Amino acid sequence: MELNPKKTAVIFKAFCDESRIRILQILKDGEKCACRLLEALNITQPTLSHHMKTLLDSGIVNGRKEGKWMYYSISEEGLKKAQEYLDYLKGEV
Repeated sequence: MELNPKKTAVIFKAFCDESRIRILQILKDGEKCACRLLEALNITQPTLSHHMKTLLDSGIVNGRKEGKWMYYSISEEGLKKAQEYLDYLKGEV
């Protein structure tokens, strides 16, 4: 496995914010509409958009648009990639 420092940094940036961790905790139970995330987190829409962009860019979260709403879910592939990088750093790959 080749460790790409730039891609690795983008992935782990997603985990480096308390609000993004709370978002992931909410999403662990399944797909959620942005409106539900806004209610649960008590943050503004622009703030949510900023955090979701980081999570989407990292590949940790998937997004899909339905009508005027965005729905988000945790990406199994993204989590697998993050785990592979951790395993690599532990010398297990």
